[in-house]
Formats: sequence, C-alpha cells, structure tokens
Amino acid sequence: MNSGPPARPTCLILDAAGVLVTRPVSDAAATGERLAALGYTPILAPMLDIVTHRKTLPVDVQALLLTSANALPGLVHWPRRDIPVLAVGDVTAAKARAQGFAHVLSAGRDAEALAALALQICHPAGGALLLACGAGQGLALAAALRRHHFGVIRRTVYEALPAGTFPAAAAEALAKQRVHAALFLSSETASVFVRLLPSVLRPSLSRVHALAIGAPAADVLKSLPWCEVRLAAAPTLDDVLALL
Repeated sequence: MNSGPPARPTCLILDAAGVLVTRPVSDAAATGERLAALGYTPILAPMLDIVTHRKTLPVDVQALLLTSANALPGLVHWPRRDIPVLAVGDVTAAKARAQGFAHVLSAGRDAEALAALALQICHPAGGALLLACGAGQGLALAAALRRHHFGVIRRTVYEALPAGTFPAAAAEALAKQRVHAALFLSSETASVFVRLLPSVLRPSLSRVHALAIGAPAADVLKSLPWCEVRLAAAPTLDDVLALL
C-alpha cells in the first residue's frame, strides 16, 4: 500500500505561464525578474501601495532593526551608517548595504529569527534598539525584545495602503486563462486580493495555484476557489518560488 504523501490535485492549465505578483511596486520588479529567469511571465498585480514617512529618528542607539526593505526609504537621511543593522532577510540586508550601511546582518527568515539575532548580537546594557517598521508592524518583535530587558524605540517610517481597484493586467490575464499561479507574501496582500477580486473572475481561479508565504495568508486565501493553496516550507521568497 502506498504510504507516500497525497498527490496534488490536477488543474486544467491551458496556455498559462503567467504568475501574479501581488507585492507592492517597490518589490515587484525584482520578483518579476526572478520569475522570468524561471521561465514564467510575471504579471504585476500590486495589492498594496507603500507610503514613506520621513521622521526625525534617534541616533543614540546600539543597533537598527529592519523588518522590511520598505523601511529603507525613510532612513535615507538618517546619519548613522556605522552601527549594526539587523535585517529580517537577505533581500532587506542587501538593500541596506546598497544604501550605505556598513555592518549588516541577515536573520534569513522572519521576525522571530530577527529577535534571536538581536539577542545574539546585542546586549540590553548597550543602549536602545531602533526598530524601523511599517504602521501596525513590529509590535510582537518589540514586545519580545523588551521581555529580555532591551530598550526598543519603535518608529513607523512607512505604511502599506490597500489598492483601490483590482489591477487591470491581472483581471485580463485571469479572464484569458493565462495565469498559472499567484504569489502572496503577506496576509495583508491576500486580504486585499480577496476583497478586490471581481466576482466574475472567481471561476477562473479553479485553474490557478495560490502560493502563500505563511499560514495567515493561506487561511485568508482559502475563501476563494483556487485549484489549490500551497504553503511555503519557510517564510522566505525562495521558499515561495520553490512551490512553482
């Protein structure tokens, strides 16, 4: 008797090599390049718009924590380029180096890994940690570090606003059955997609694989009639793309 994993459902795919990229425009281009290198046609369908908030930020801190590369535009004029920068993942770390930060370390995964990296690199007596993040983001990370007696200065340097309408390019590709998969790298993008999707396009999802970076996004997506919802093994872009 075969005891292996159940086979994935078979979906009727016609001439479909398109992949919807629901990331904000600031992140979508690089993801599209990776998809093209894999032989897919990226279809940019941003569900969020990133708005930068330029604020006066404290400089007397021992390290800077970044939960997203979207925070970096808000740090362009911040003078500290000499302190450790702890980034949530490799992409964010690379963009921080490109912006001139000299000492950048990547947690390689998620906010939990970022907290572990901070505990390894920093010391509560060494001064406060500056957490630059988006509106409503970083709360659990800050709380976790404070439980270890760190002083955490959390500053909102951007916010992600939901798109107002469903992207025309995505609607056309779905209607013409040219979509193989859709990428969702946050529960927020998944929620906006579910809300904005025109009801007339719901049946077309029966031919599309939804690829989710984490369980919260996957749970939101299950309300739609996808061919299937696939969950990444780890919360990284590499692991999401491995689902293709």
